[in-house]
Amino acid sequence: MKPTLLILAAGMGSRYGSLKQVDPVGPSGETILEYSVYDAIRAGFGKVVFVIRKDIEKDFKEVFIHKLQKYIEVDYVFQELGMVPSGIKVPAERVKPWGTGHAVMVAASKVKGPFAAINADDYYGLDAYSKMATYLSRLSASQTNYAMVGFDLDNTLSEYGFVSRGVCQVDGNSNLVDVTERTRIERTEKGVAYKDTYEALVYVDVKSIVSMNFWGFTPLFFSQLEDHFQEFIRANYTNPKAEFFLPFVVDDLIKTKKASVKVLRSADRWFGVTYKEDKPLVVAKIKELTEGGVYPKSLWE
Repeated sequence: MKPTLLILAAGMGSRYGSLKQVDPVGPSGETILEYSVYDAIRAGFGKVVFVIRKDIEKDFKEVFIHKLQKYIEVDYVFQELGMVPSGIKVPAERVKPWGTGHAVMVAASKVKGPFAAINADDYYGLDAYSKMATYLSRLSASQTNYAMVGFDLDNTLSEYGFVSRGVCQVDGNSNLVDVTERTRIERTEKGVAYKDTYEALVYVDVKSIVSMNFWGFTPLFFSQLEDHFQEFIRANYTNPKAEFFLPFVVDDLIKTKKASVKVLRSADRWFGVTYKEDKPLVVAKIKELTEGGVYPKSLWE
């Protein structure tokens, strides 16, 4: 069975200022999301599942579903605030989805075998998809030998503001030992740093391996996610900004020896549209890759 690609596309895009998922960056109006699907097809993925919000369903179907289903099996599922355990009341001031862990969890009914999970607004490169597809094709649905594509921190930063990155520790066998989510990491005059809980700057090696939320799992991960979400939501449902981050769950599974994670290193440069100011750079990068023959001028012709 070919692996499935799960694309997390329910984010609000608050820092970017609009719906990033439908913003064109390619020479024929393609989005970053379309380049992800194109690379996944070339790498050997057999199905793509989108996690979206109900309110963007119409746009999503018109822009993506009808186009992509000619080339790969396509499905989608909703991520909504009300998808929480019974007895939990979502606070009225809560507007953001519950985070990447919750986004993956709600897709359980659409995924039957090993799968990769990615962000909709991140460009990862063909190498990342090829390495992940090869790894996942060797797994059975009952294994907990997961994977992650790791990038050099310096290759993943925005020039226009802070970003969230999972900073990783990796052992000599390329196994993930620890991943710590840093939610305000950025370039400064003295180097790359994040702010700790006391708002003090903590500097980080630019060659640190980071997670860009390109993960590989088997269906067993869904039940593990659900167990962790039950604990998270009961402790945080009154906090309108609390997010159930995927790396939090992965880190706990590693430390409790309930799973292992192989780090598949990519030397490619990540780019994405965290901020509106990022878009010209993304357009220029896609143009460069197109002129270099990596992509055709029109992906779907």
